Amino acid sequence: LFRSKQWYQRRVRGLTVSEDGMRAITQLSGGDMRRALNIMQSTAMAFDEINEGNVYRCTGHPLKTDIRDMIQWMMQEEFSSAYSKITTLKRLKGLALLDMITEIHLFVQRIEFPGRIKIQILTKLADMEYRLASGCSEKVQTGALVGIFQSTKDPLIKMSLDDVM
Repeated sequence: LFRSKQWYQRRVRGLTVSEDGMRAITQLSGGDMRRALNIMQSTAMAFDEINEGNVYRCTGHPLKTDIRDMIQWMMQEEFSSAYSKITTLKRLKGLALLDMITEIHLFVQRIEFPGRIKIQILTKLADMEYRLASGCSEKVQTGALVGIFQSTKDPLIKMSLDDVM
């Protein structure tokens, strides 16, 4: 149904909608047709083309590249550096930590972590989401987010060393 409605929107309004833009709208709308149309209309008003990047910018969700960068910072850099970069990214792009956690959750599921570590990360992300919903400070929870990934570095290194020896 959404594809036919999207076709109508493109035909009547002359919109350019890319496939990745369509996937982004579908994912962010969560299957809600009204929300999908609102996202499409908002993106069309703000940009000439409806593509993945423009949809994410318009809705205020972090881009997949932002999430990849964040995970890379948290896994490869010192705590203070990763925290500073994530805080700067949040401020510059106007991102909400809750949206970031949602996208990180989806990203972590696609990463090849050992099962035990993946469960640990996902459980702690769920706890963070609960604390944010309960009114906890985003500043504190941003530190907790970095800490989740920092704490997985040592077990991963130990596991890789055990495989070599």
